[in-house]
Amino acid sequence: MSRDPKHIRNIVLLGHSHAGKTSIVESMLFEAKAIQRRGTIDGGNTVSDFSEIEQERKSSLFSKLMHVSWKDSKINIIDTPGSDDFVGEILSSMKVADLGVVVLNSAHGVEVGTELIWEYLEEIHLPTMFIINQCDHEKSDFDQTLEQAVNRFGHKLIPFQYPLNQGKGLNQIVDALRMVMYEFPSDGGKPVKKPIPDSEKDKAQKMHNAIVEAAAENDDTLMEHFFDTGTLDEIELAHGLRKGIAKQQLIPVFCASAIKNMGLGRIMGFLNDVCPAPDDRPAAKLKEGELACKTAAPTSIFIYKTMSEPKVGRVSYFKVYSGILKTGDELVNASNRGTERINQIYVSNGKSREAVNELVAGDIGALVKLKDSHTNNTLSTKGTELEIAPIPFPEPRIRTAFQAANKNDLEKLVKDIHDLQEEDPTLILEQSQRLKQNILHGQGQMHLDLVRYRIEKLHGLHMEFIKPKIPYLETITKAADTTYRHKKQSGGAGQFAEVHIRVEPYHEGMADPAGLNVRNKHYEELAWGGKLAFYWCIVGGSIDAKFSNAIQKGVMNKMIEGPLTGSYCTNIRVSVFDGKMHPVDSNDMAFQIAGTMAFKDAFHQAGAQLLEPVYDLTILCSDTHTGDIMGDLQTRRSIIMGMDTEGHYQKIKARVPLSEMHNYSSSLRSLTQGKAKFSLSFAEYAPVTPDIQMKLTQEYQAHHKEAEE
Repeated sequence: MSRDPKHIRNIVLLGHSHAGKTSIVESMLFEAKAIQRRGTIDGGNTVSDFSEIEQERKSSLFSKLMHVSWKDSKINIIDTPGSDDFVGEILSSMKVADLGVVVLNSAHGVEVGTELIWEYLEEIHLPTMFIINQCDHEKSDFDQTLEQAVNRFGHKLIPFQYPLNQGKGLNQIVDALRMVMYEFPSDGGKPVKKPIPDSEKDKAQKMHNAIVEAAAENDDTLMEHFFDTGTLDEIELAHGLRKGIAKQQLIPVFCASAIKNMGLGRIMGFLNDVCPAPDDRPAAKLKEGELACKTAAPTSIFIYKTMSEPKVGRVSYFKVYSGILKTGDELVNASNRGTERINQIYVSNGKSREAVNELVAGDIGALVKLKDSHTNNTLSTKGTELEIAPIPFPEPRIRTAFQAANKNDLEKLVKDIHDLQEEDPTLILEQSQRLKQNILHGQGQMHLDLVRYRIEKLHGLHMEFIKPKIPYLETITKAADTTYRHKKQSGGAGQFAEVHIRVEPYHEGMADPAGLNVRNKHYEELAWGGKLAFYWCIVGGSIDAKFSNAIQKGVMNKMIEGPLTGSYCTNIRVSVFDGKMHPVDSNDMAFQIAGTMAFKDAFHQAGAQLLEPVYDLTILCSDTHTGDIMGDLQTRRSIIMGMDTEGHYQKIKARVPLSEMHNYSSSLRSLTQGKAKFSLSFAEYAPVTPDIQMKLTQEYQAHHKEAEE
């Protein structure tokens, strides 16, 4: 049954790994009678974690779309992974949600993954509520978890419930919104409503008053009524809460035990009664302008995720942003102008899909086998020219080189990775001519391991990860003059060229070279960064100006494969100030060779310096792991730039050479049991130390000697 936007709720479950998001989904589906029995993580039979690798790892690796009908509403539920290795899955799901439901583990409190999710929530201004889950855990501490959350995320967090007897004996939850106590049977499910015990009435009343006051603050009329009467009726309260949540001025906190199925029915009732519908949210941002969520408008859908499934092909998950999507519609892709015919529309519950005839604005569904539409594409009615602002995906944090176990499979392997890139924009394939390697960039080691798993499982290809080379740069630190004569005579026409050059470190605004008469200047912007400044300083015609380009080309040949390690050279000025030529034997090739060899000789005399890429590293971790992390960073030639606190976490900032970051994702996970996160951003190229430069230069020379032999 198609519903209007007012009766749709789109929620995304967010939180650190093992907070219990997937178990919450199971209880929601069970309570809504969408499934007959609840699956478990250990049993490998949950609706959400249906892929083989997720069942093996007992952890969510992909986002999943489910839905339930509850009272008046269709609630679309997107379950997301807890690891920020899969941040692409998290951000794409948040894009189409109207409410973020952050799940905390009552035994562990606010964890580092939640800190990062909060940053994303604030960035996109997504209305939020919290569920403190696992209140049945023997180490559950609801009050401490709530206190941590309020201290970290602000006083907008207001508890609506609390567990009366948390721990293994949990069966009672006090609801301060409705001022009632829910008592659950031992196996969970539908509770019995009971009066709040006398011992809890004062605490519950204070919480209720805080809720009413927060609701009244979001509407002037309600505030006046609240001042007059000291309270709000149920309809007024729901109205004020909905406005407060939609404006991100109010963040409700509920409690639950997903494993025992306690509290989830009440939460779904709250989603139905109070939480924002798609048309309560601000108009979606377009590349130009805005788009309101209205059914009486041209149809526009946004693809937030694509996924290849065995025996099905590509499945495209989308949200209808305006209009009504119907079977048989033809829509235009704003990115490539291609036309897509909508042959079948589905609603999803994990891997199960049910065909429907239409979906209205605000709803979420799936399509199969679109011709040429991918994640971040907008499809809309012909002539409307709409393009919804794309999901901003983060830059990669780790890199690895790879090769096919069988060299004959390399071309197919690269093609299959390209296909995965279309599904996962946080995965970047680089076929580096510079390093002569295929490089895979991703968010973390688990992310890259998943790519390898899918390649081997779905395509039957074996790929090997190998250490990636480092994109060093070479430059010089002082001026040097040199002369090189190229002379070759082997029957017939010979080759002759002699060039005198000066090389110097180049920087913007530097004075002309001392003692030389500059006749012409050419500046070449280098694709890898920096410049080559090429000065023609020949006076008196000792070399014909027509050979200028050949000499410059010879210099560039060596700058592409530098004299030290074969790396690119940067920021060098070359001045040609004298030379000789032969009326018969001088030609472009001779001067090109002379230019290459003269540059090579001068480079070694000019204080040759190898530069390495250095990155800014930011780590978020608990106090208990700070010492281990700092000790590890010292072994990586890092410079600690500072430390700060963020919530109850430590933020370490360091500057680290890229060459020291190989396998860092795995190392950090091992040092902290997965309870730390990091981000990387390029900072600068910096000189390597003399011992490292000597080592790398010797390795390069030895390799070339072997190749020649």
